[in-house]
Amino acid sequence: MTSPSLALADTTTMLRRDVRHAVRFPMVTISGLLVPVLFLLLFDGVFGHALRAGLGSAVSGGYIDYVLPGILVMTAASVAESTALGVNADMGEGIIARFRTMAIWRPSVLAGPVTGSVVRTLITGAAVCLFGLVLGFSPNADALDWLAAIGLYALLGMALSWLTVAFGLLAKTPAGANSLSLILLVLPFVSSAFAPTATMPAGVRAFAEYQPFSSIIDTFRSLLIGTPMGHHGLVAVAWCAGIALVGFVWAVKLYNRDSPVVA
Repeated sequence: MTSPSLALADTTTMLRRDVRHAVRFPMVTISGLLVPVLFLLLFDGVFGHALRAGLGSAVSGGYIDYVLPGILVMTAASVAESTALGVNADMGEGIIARFRTMAIWRPSVLAGPVTGSVVRTLITGAAVCLFGLVLGFSPNADALDWLAAIGLYALLGMALSWLTVAFGLLAKTPAGANSLSLILLVLPFVSSAFAPTATMPAGVRAFAEYQPFSSIIDTFRSLLIGTPMGHHGLVAVAWCAGIALVGFVWAVKLYNRDSPVVA
């Protein structure tokens, strides 16, 4: 076989291994769904009416239409967190060290879990959207908008997965991997996920407007409920591509090292 076919075969093998782990430990996948669903219930069912009233004309339509794109980003972050824990477990059990000695395409050890994570991200995101429809989510996207949203969501899942794979390789314990990954769940709270950045104090607004998740969330909001797109789409794709590249380079460098360097 040629080198590309070897790479594909090795990546597929690692993907099958990742799928088997997901089937063997379903609570990891379920927890990745429960966290965003609980946030959706909390912000729509508990705080939604008060937040919608307080925001006034800054938000058109129901609050769930506004908040669901942000919950989708948190869903991708939640799934990626479980990927970090899985990779870190492999490090702790010595599986990664064993893979380093095998005659396989080296990046496949990481590409397999990332591919599995992207698939879980898409499935979990679809489940969150279906749950949102039950709660009253009313998208007005056409087929092309949905395809664009799915493509961006897959790119986001890949970007966060590569980054959290690096987190999993960097940390020496599951607690360390979890702590690093929690950053991705916290960042949406200081973004346009739950309120327009224009309603925030100046210092907070400056950070919220220029951090990665705000443009990504605003792009999903534009595609799904028809708010103005502006420059958000290009910025969102650029952020996702940049995060994916940084995560990939970082993860491969950590994978090729001799031993962990972070406690």
